[in-house]
Amino acid sequence: MLSADPAAAERFRTWRHQLADADLPGQARDLERLATEVRRSVVTMIDRAGMGHIGGDMSVTDILVTLFGGVLGNDPARPDDPDRDRFILSKGHCAASLYATLAHCGYFPRSELSAFMAPLSPLNGHPNRRKVPGVETNTGPLGHGFPVAVGCALAARLSGRSYRTFVVLGDGELQEGSNWEAAMTAAHHGLDSLTAIVDRNGLQQGDRTEQTTRLEPLADKWASFGWETREADGHDHAALLSALRPSTTGRPVAVIARTVKGKGVSFIEDRAEWHHKVPTTEQVHAALEELSR
Repeated sequence: MLSADPAAAERFRTWRHQLADADLPGQARDLERLATEVRRSVVTMIDRAGMGHIGGDMSVTDILVTLFGGVLGNDPARPDDPDRDRFILSKGHCAASLYATLAHCGYFPRSELSAFMAPLSPLNGHPNRRKVPGVETNTGPLGHGFPVAVGCALAARLSGRSYRTFVVLGDGELQEGSNWEAAMTAAHHGLDSLTAIVDRNGLQQGDRTEQTTRLEPLADKWASFGWETREADGHDHAALLSALRPSTTGRPVAVIARTVKGKGVSFIEDRAEWHHKVPTTEQVHAALEELSR
């Protein structure tokens, strides 16, 4: 199993303290800079591996960076702390962005990112909790992560712990019925420590979600299941920080984060074919150049 990079973990803790002391615009700027670094790592990882899900990785990056950089109270040097906040990436195929975020936050050395998808690498195509610190549960089959998150929130209540649980779902993933069973269960139990974040980029493998199985009005659907529902620009870090605040109603919170698939690279943005397409060498250079501006 990978382990924390002590120096990087200490730098991250210092940065987190500085971030907490900054005003909201300052926090947003720092998170945006970190998100750009993560996106550059994702491009390099997928280029080296020759496989990955770059479109969804780019759409979810700002959400992950805001969570790990500005919301979760977790210490990368103590990933198994029983009082840690729980985070589950239910759309586990977007593991590259999660790994890059964890590495930039000190959970393991950034140099390990070069092994993404290599034979026997701990950084395989879907997150594995036995191999990667900061991964709460194995995910990949869509519709599984959210029910596990409900279990984490129930466990917090039963054990008298105050940790919060967050889960990120893909919008296409919401076509899986297990998610709505989980939503009903969470609302029934009033799990106000649970926050579900939908990466609402509007695209899934092959087509737009609304052409496959219509989801809208999505916020109304969550509200009808008994959730406190919020909407936010999923690339606006200040808006995300506000949307990810604790529940104010005693109900679980659903955040509909409006995102762009492939965000940050113009020729990838909002194009269904980039669900798991790999950029050419020329496209990699162009993407990294665009992410340097």
